Amino acid sequence: MKKILLGNEAIARGAYEAGVSVSSAYPGTPSTEVSETLAKYDEVYAEWAPNEKVAAETAIGASISGVRSMCAMKMVGLNVAADPLYTAAYTGVNGGMVVVVADDPGMYSSQNEQDTRMIGRASMIPVLEPSDSAEAKEFTRLAFDLSEEYDTPIILRTTTRLAHSQGVVELEDRKEREPIPYQKDVMKYVMMPGMAIKRHLVVEERMKRMAENACTMSVNRAEYGDLSIGFITDGIPYQYVKEVFPNASVLKIGLVNPLPRKLIEEFAARVDCLYIVEELEPVIEEQVRSWGISKAIGKEIFTIQGEYSANMLREKVLGTLPPIDPPASAPARPPILCPGCPHRSVYTAITSLKLHAAGDIGCYTLGAMAPLSAIDSTICMGASISTLHGMGKARGKEYLHDWVAVIGDSTFMHTGVNSLMGMVYNQGTGTVVILDNSTTGMTGHQDHAATGKTLKGEMVPAISIYHLCKAIGVEHVYEVNALDQKELREVLKRETQRDAVSVIIAMSPCALLKGVSFPNKCVPIPEKCRKCGACLKPGCPALTKNEDGTIKIDPTMCNGCGLCMQLCHFDAIECRKVGE
Repeated sequence: MKKILLGNEAIARGAYEAGVSVSSAYPGTPSTEVSETLAKYDEVYAEWAPNEKVAAETAIGASISGVRSMCAMKMVGLNVAADPLYTAAYTGVNGGMVVVVADDPGMYSSQNEQDTRMIGRASMIPVLEPSDSAEAKEFTRLAFDLSEEYDTPIILRTTTRLAHSQGVVELEDRKEREPIPYQKDVMKYVMMPGMAIKRHLVVEERMKRMAENACTMSVNRAEYGDLSIGFITDGIPYQYVKEVFPNASVLKIGLVNPLPRKLIEEFAARVDCLYIVEELEPVIEEQVRSWGISKAIGKEIFTIQGEYSANMLREKVLGTLPPIDPPASAPARPPILCPGCPHRSVYTAITSLKLHAAGDIGCYTLGAMAPLSAIDSTICMGASISTLHGMGKARGKEYLHDWVAVIGDSTFMHTGVNSLMGMVYNQGTGTVVILDNSTTGMTGHQDHAATGKTLKGEMVPAISIYHLCKAIGVEHVYEVNALDQKELREVLKRETQRDAVSVIIAMSPCALLKGVSFPNKCVPIPEKCRKCGACLKPGCPALTKNEDGTIKIDPTMCNGCGLCMQLCHFDAIECRKVGE
């Protein structure tokens, strides 16, 4: 049976067909749908882990026990998982283990453009990269086979374009597998220095053997055509090459680490002009040049930044562009928090007190944008608390009277807990605001350890963030209504002046969560409006101005959070039940 699938769905299908038993992941766009799809198969145990390191270690444990396992993450999540994965390259596997990593050329949802192929080289883990949904499924199945054949974890690299584009996929039956018997082997699985030294030799020999065999692997193929021009390419760029140069000779690389040297040298010798087309870093190009293939043309004409396209290839190789109709004009849509978002209320209180905020990764990072302009820094998951701690140690307690750290509930469970432990342990000071909207909002409302629901939909005991902070040793912990401006300002004003660690848990569910209802709508009273614009300052998209300057509230967008009403000093806005 054939079916149209997203790249992420195809990866999940490939894992299912390959007989994967255990999957662990942390949601991160563009990889999230892999785990969400896999969770729909009853034969597979799938979970959300607190972070990518835990996900990788869970997959490693499952593999050692003898079953096929998988973990999935976006490329910056691979940094979090790097510690166990680098060592897993040394230990190898028992049951096959695949690490799905989604890169984000163009940074559609990421804070940097990281190239996972370079991590594969550094960690000595083989990397497969498909070019469409059909290959995404087949390469995933192959990855498990290669993992067991070569005794190594395998990275399956995808990108935003592949993850979220669709293609026709041939569905096949699942192949159930009996667990591979576990045999105790301290020299293989216990990576003390004496064992690791010997395992390093095994890894080097494995990669050498795999590189030789890669020359005959079906994932690496030479498509010979016009020999006057040839392209070496991988992943999604292969599609652009074939679109623009259908008659050219193309060497499609599916196993991007280790590279098939002999196959590449043979291809390069047969074509007159050679281009290397790869998004992001010159991973293939640098190795090809190191082999003495100097005629290769790569990053001297192709960009290192962002996504490639067919038009980019036309321009860079042919020097021409086809006539392009001007794009249809559309109103600008700056990134903004949703109507009724509790984060908007928290940031309004922060800015009203003229506080600075060390930010974190989540949809609440949009608080950095005008008109809120509440966030001063954003580095990575969990960094807000550590950043605030560093500021206090550098500048003293009084410096932090004008600062807070803001972090979401899911991000706090991801790596914020460790940062808070460091602050308490090292006798730091500072006010941490946990924006608890009861979900992982940024990636599409996934659950986590503090929501009480698993990836499989099971109801489980929810970890109490309040009691967790208390257990860490934070004496001053407060739960407040994120939509109550008066309470927020009072507690922020008090706690930022306290020379101790304090945590404010601002609680209100995400306005887009299923099951969250808003019985009220905010309604303007034009005759009372003084046109002062105070209600407009938070930037709620439901509020605009009438021609006469009075406030207009779109009832189809308003979620009745009441923030605008709280900011109006003239009672010109009321909250009314829907239907009144």
